[in-house]
Amino acid sequence: MQVQLQSTLTCPSCGFQKTETMHTDSCQFFYECENCKKILKPLPGDCCVFCSYGDFKCPPIQQEGKCCS
Repeated sequence: MQVQLQSTLTCPSCGFQKTETMHTDSCQFFYECENCKKILKPLPGDCCVFCSYGDFKCPPIQQEGKCCS
């Protein structure tokens, strides 16, 4: 399976969606929704905002099933 480097994040507060390019070597712990300005943080058990709110999990999870946390 090819690793996806872009993921569409969906804000749980307002439903706004934006496609972002993911880092391949680090987690992204915080993300500010452009629409409502809410700061998104990973849900318990997830390593980054992409794993919690994206349509694709971060590249390390896609490749190895584990991440940097």
